Amino acid sequence: MLNIILFGPPGAGKGTQSAKLIDKYNLTHIATGDLFRMHLGEGTPLGLKAKEYMNEGLLVPDSIVIGMVEEKIATTPDPKGFIFDGFPRTVAQAEALDSMMSRNGMSINGMIALEVPDQELKVRIAERGKTSGRVDDQDPAKIEKRIQVYKDETLPVANYYDKKGKFVSINGVGSIEDIFFRIIHEIDKLS
Repeated sequence: MLNIILFGPPGAGKGTQSAKLIDKYNLTHIATGDLFRMHLGEGTPLGLKAKEYMNEGLLVPDSIVIGMVEEKIATTPDPKGFIFDGFPRTVAQAEALDSMMSRNGMSINGMIALEVPDQELKVRIAERGKTSGRVDDQDPAKIEKRIQVYKDETLPVANYYDKKGKFVSINGVGSIEDIFFRIIHEIDKLS
């Protein structure tokens, strides 16, 4: 079973690459953004609370995120593996994920980190904002804040997996296909 974390700052291309990896490896996609949107669409209290944080460019608290992810893992019938996109975002979430996986007889094979310079991220997010309708993709101050929150709060997760020998850095600049081939080259070493 292949369980990978696709990691990187906002705008690094995690969603785009996840879609390609899901098709190639038949993985179940767990993206916190999708889980949040599902809860928002259904108008659940959890979704409304998550929206408050997202609209300010802040991370949603661990307790909310971990609960959603654990529910998704537990309710996925016969998974071939999971790809985590946008999760874990804190060391506490990484520790919780490792515990969840262990309880279910699984483990994380590796973290693939897409490395993209800040200026490129800002351009990508602003372009996405033109079509996504996401408020936080359209405001330059919020974009800057999201990138800074990633550096301050999320980047330490890479260290957590690096210490476990499960971290791989990928150049996230180039064509979608070039980046995809760099990723699968590394994933094939993990499985």
